[in-house]
Amino acid sequence: MPLFRQLEPTPEREGQEKKKCKNECADDEDKPSTLIGLCLQSLAENMKDMWVKDYAQKYMDQYFFRYVMGPFSSLPGELLEELLCILSSRNLLTRAGLHLLLLPQLSCLSLSSACSLVNANLCSLIQIRCQNLQSLDLSGAQNISASVLCELLGSQRRLRFLSLAGTLCDQRVIAMVCRQCSKLKHLDVSRCLHLTPASLLPLAYQEPAVMNANTFNSLLALDIGLAENERDAVAAVAFLLLSLSGLQRLAVEGLGQACVLIQNRQFEVTEEFTSREGVPHLKDMWAKRTQEDHLKDSSLLSADGEESFNLEGKLDEWLSIEESHVDASDTTERNEWTGISGEGFKKDGDRNRDCNGRDSVTTSLKDVQGLSLDTLEAVGKICPDLHVLSLDCLQSNAHHNADNFEQATILTRGLSRFSGQLHCLSLQFAGLLSDLVPALRASGSHLLSLTLEGIRADGRTPLLELIHACPKLNSLTVHLDPPSSNLNGEDDDDDDAEEEGEDEGLLSNLPCLPHLHSLTLNFSLDERQMKPALCWRSLKGVLWALLRGASLLRKLSLIAVPCRLDPVFRLVLNHPAKPLGALDSPPLLCLRSVSLNRSDITMKTVEHIVNTCRRLSHLDLSGCWGMTLNNITKLQCKTKRRRSTMQITWT
Repeated sequence: MPLFRQLEPTPEREGQEKKKCKNECADDEDKPSTLIGLCLQSLAENMKDMWVKDYAQKYMDQYFFRYVMGPFSSLPGELLEELLCILSSRNLLTRAGLHLLLLPQLSCLSLSSACSLVNANLCSLIQIRCQNLQSLDLSGAQNISASVLCELLGSQRRLRFLSLAGTLCDQRVIAMVCRQCSKLKHLDVSRCLHLTPASLLPLAYQEPAVMNANTFNSLLALDIGLAENERDAVAAVAFLLLSLSGLQRLAVEGLGQACVLIQNRQFEVTEEFTSREGVPHLKDMWAKRTQEDHLKDSSLLSADGEESFNLEGKLDEWLSIEESHVDASDTTERNEWTGISGEGFKKDGDRNRDCNGRDSVTTSLKDVQGLSLDTLEAVGKICPDLHVLSLDCLQSNAHHNADNFEQATILTRGLSRFSGQLHCLSLQFAGLLSDLVPALRASGSHLLSLTLEGIRADGRTPLLELIHACPKLNSLTVHLDPPSSNLNGEDDDDDDAEEEGEDEGLLSNLPCLPHLHSLTLNFSLDERQMKPALCWRSLKGVLWALLRGASLLRKLSLIAVPCRLDPVFRLVLNHPAKPLGALDSPPLLCLRSVSLNRSDITMKTVEHIVNTCRRLSHLDLSGCWGMTLNNITKLQCKTKRRRSTMQITWT
């Protein structure tokens, strides 16, 4: 295979935006629907034995090639990125393959799934060959030092998205990013133990300023600064909030406390920190930000005044007034049943003033993580436009010893502020599921993704109420403790007779989630236990409603379920009834991945699932005590006759 220096790539035309790099591949388990897809799949499957074999044997460890003219150098960048994605998702990416695929036309490079391959030599190749990158993901790469990262990032002037999560990134790397990556919009430095919140200050204040703080809109920095002084960390986050006016996504510890500090104007406690770090005082930053907000509001008001002179502007004004009346009546009704007063809420025209009439500052944040319950009210005032919220109620309980019911009341009051606008909610809550129902009613009408952790099950009804409260969910993940006692009285094993006697009318009135794509119900189980106690037989109805009503379901995980799954799946696949609001499509036809770890299911039911779900590519039966090695062997033989391969996991 001839190898020589490749000519420099032609520069792209001015004013032409490059297409954003795909973060995830399309479902590579599916059969490719195009000729290009088939070709890329064939390349991936034969990469080791054919395409990189000659290079790996003769050249890779003998020479250091600045450029390689080989089998892939003429491929367009989009196809290279798709090929890399397929190789990564199937764990087929090797060092030799990377050497041949690191080419100038790449604009997106993700090595998070092959972080063990990333070393100083590979970074040198990236630095030399790939100078047009707009997205770079080196998450988990522990084999490269901060100095190597600085050298690499010094050549990446076009980067817009950068992930260094879990690397040896330190303050020198952040400084290099600020100097060289002027177009950066997203930065992920979570789990970088050599960083502190104070190390992030150059992102907001650096002289001479190179990176545009107004266009930088996403920062993920969870689990950093483990030994940092808590007060300094809060001051650093507050400085970021006041300085980065374009910030829309932020994940960092101390965010909630920083909102409290800004809301209460407790800037005097941060003066020592700002003086030590050589940055402006927070009081001055707050005054500057308040003035900017006033200028924006006055310009909007003047623009509205000019438009009001024409008829079209008048019509828009009348329509907006009518809509505001409708919204106000909806809010009044919603607050009546949640028992929450609306006195603390501000009108849209008063967003820059607090409840006492003082000037206040609001941010553009739409996605926040790392909050505690006791700071939720302040976060709601400083960040009124949130769409994505991650909240840890366990942290608040550890400090204030509030009971679960009191926490649930505070949570309901806080989440009602974002009613109708939250799209994604993640909660850690050590209480009963029924205690969370009012909070979900207050915020769940537009939720697309919901994650609940640490909660305790207390019967069938709260799960049904959860479904009622969040009808638009695409993703539902619940980690919960099973009931401590048998909720169903006597244990009747005659499941077949019970299925025949199921009331179709009762089943048809159960709620469902018709848009659900991913469902995870993970019941906690002591590792010393072989199997869970089957104490919740009435859970069958809820599982039937979720599975039968979600015709678009692609990923299913039912872990340590405290009821038998045989009658559940027989009811789903055989019973003619469908829950209220379900689509007309048959159930489970879109399933790609199924995990039934440590659950009670038999071979007969598994075969029924496999025969029905023709797109199934991964089946995890680990810890299923009803399965034997002979069962798994027979199942694998049957799946070999299918057109698409299926991976079966069993221990």
